[in-house]
Amino acid sequence: MPGSAAQPVTRLSPEVRPIEILIADELTLVREGLSALCTSLGGYRVIAQVSSANAALAEIQRLQPAIALLDMGLSDLAATEVIRRVRDKGLRTRCAVVSARKDRKMVLEVLRTGACGFLLKSSTAEQMSEALSQFCQGGIYVSPQIEVMSLFCESNGRNNADDPLDLLSSREYQVFSLLVEGVRAKEIAARLSLSPKTVDTYRSSLMRKLDIHDVAGLVKYAIQRDLADTKIA
Repeated sequence: MPGSAAQPVTRLSPEVRPIEILIADELTLVREGLSALCTSLGGYRVIAQVSSANAALAEIQRLQPAIALLDMGLSDLAATEVIRRVRDKGLRTRCAVVSARKDRKMVLEVLRTGACGFLLKSSTAEQMSEALSQFCQGGIYVSPQIEVMSLFCESNGRNNADDPLDLLSSREYQVFSLLVEGVRAKEIAARLSLSPKTVDTYRSSLMRKLDIHDVAGLVKYAIQRDLADTKIA
């Protein structure tokens, strides 16, 4: 999988029409920084910057950029739900997630949803250039800091049986991630397009599987596993 080894970066010719990009992040400095970086690489043009997932979805439908870079921590709708809706609508935009977190189950869930990549916010400009090049060529890019081989093994059913997180379904893990970020059940339901009752069912199930019976315990577990969101609010 791309990202496991350094590869030559493909630069776009000045005569070629710039590749259009949308950036979605709640933090203005992050949006502007990503925009400046993409523009500086040459061959790319940021046509929209938005601060919410719903705005991202609306602009993707209206503008249909080639690439959408979505922050994993968008608070109004899960990034995976944006990706799923873009896919289901048959839009041409390729969506990639940008995140400060790198736990393998999250990365795997994002890729399974249909994302073309997972880029860490700690990535270098060279890695960003390589990622965009891969996206334009129809490839998939995962930041080299992420253990790609463990993702490959997990996607082929060879999970670590000793890891309780591997017992969680994709939805259960999404609910777990949002709970440890302090998101209430009603808001989780809105972000994941689920009913509050369904969220409660997932919460009960994941707590049983992890043998943790309150949200405080889930937060402590997430911190111990380095799974807590490190984004500055």
